[in-house]
Amino acid sequence: MDYNGEDYRFLKIKDAILSINQKVSFVGVILEVGSPKQSKGTDSFCTIKVTDESHTKDGISVNIFAESMEKLPYIVSVGDIILLSHVVMKAHNKQAYALFNKKFSSFALYDGKGGEDFLPYQVSSRFFVRDQDKRIIAAVRKWLLNFQFKEDSKKFLLLREIKDGQRINMACKVFHICEVAKGEWMAFVWDGTDAPPAQISKKLEDEMDHELPLQVEPLPLSRDILCSFPAVGSILRVIIDKGIEKHILHLLKIGKWVKLQNVLCQVDAGLWFGVLTHFTRLRYVPTNDNLIVERQ
Repeated sequence: MDYNGEDYRFLKIKDAILSINQKVSFVGVILEVGSPKQSKGTDSFCTIKVTDESHTKDGISVNIFAESMEKLPYIVSVGDIILLSHVVMKAHNKQAYALFNKKFSSFALYDGKGGEDFLPYQVSSRFFVRDQDKRIIAAVRKWLLNFQFKEDSKKFLLLREIKDGQRINMACKVFHICEVAKGEWMAFVWDGTDAPPAQISKKLEDEMDHELPLQVEPLPLSRDILCSFPAVGSILRVIIDKGIEKHILHLLKIGKWVKLQNVLCQVDAGLWFGVLTHFTRLRYVPTNDNLIVERQ
């Protein structure tokens, strides 16, 4: 990607991280998305992680503040492109990050790889479109075609390795999503391995009056859905905490692989399930991702 000439205002991330306490502008691919939260004051905020060809190892965090949840970036897909203008570079524990200030910063969101439209699908109030933006977005999309983000496989556990009460990172395929009660959503995911046997502490004589359930959801899934599940490996039920479903559900696509960070694993009545909370984050999954290839 060439940001020279008329695009001199846009820095590469490797240069932006050297500009501590300065306002900078840069374009990045969104690597990681978390749920928005309410700050201790009146603002809403979210943290995303972005990368470009100059800084592909871990990406850089961007903390974004806005007057309300509606004015925060609503990212359609992890791997989309964000254009950030006049963000302030800061450092914490020798780690650089970008701070989006609602008074003078701006953003625009664009479709990532495969996108054809050069119009952003969301912009902040202070953003204005410039002719050179199209060329920059086109260059990022071209780079994305062959981009491979290398994850440390040791940081992502397989279902066969999980423990009760543990928070893990996992790479899995989404097979089904349903609303199990009003405002309560559940996803059914798989990674090709069998979850460990769950310990059941219930007394055998209690089974006469209170049988162990075969499911945690109120109603059983239809036969057609059950037949679509793989015959090998465990299907893990993943509960989505109330309040985050509108920020998470659209990022979980049936039939697609996802990388989830900070998933709480628990056992209920002999059944394993995971919980997505405000601390859960979704990671970018490139084509032919090494973690996914291993699981397939």
